[in-house]
Amino acid sequence: MEIQKFKITIEAAPEIVWKILWNDNTYRQWAAVFAEGSMAKTDWKEGSKAYFIGPDGRGMVSRIKKNVLNQRMTIEHLGVVEGGIENFESKEAKKWAGAGEEYTLEEIDGSTQLRVEMEMLEEYKDLFEEAWPKALEKIKELAESLP
Repeated sequence: MEIQKFKITIEAAPEIVWKILWNDNTYRQWAAVFAEGSMAKTDWKEGSKAYFIGPDGRGMVSRIKKNVLNQRMTIEHLGVVEGGIENFESKEAKKWAGAGEEYTLEEIDGSTQLRVEMEMLEEYKDLFEEAWPKALEKIKELAESLP
């Protein structure tokens, strides 16, 4: 797997960017860049499972590895969800097992730098390299539109 890194500067406090990232309504808005109708089912607490599900009911089963409020969220992918059932044994599940995503927020001169690092399979590299910058722009738009 290869680690891809993306970043953006947002004219909003880290607390606002954090809410945009993990609030159900705004998460769905920026995640729609990857697949319209995508959602996350989790409480975002450290150690909790997280389900990242697309409109077809398929997706990833993951674990919240680290949650430092307004600073860092680390997610570890464990397997896939197919037909509402967790699968850790299929070829696709094993490809993703152990892959991670890390979101880091750093306040710099009154703005927030959001950095995303994602371990990805070569076959998805082009998809994520195209989608992540758009998702970051959507996060920026949502955060900067708040009063």
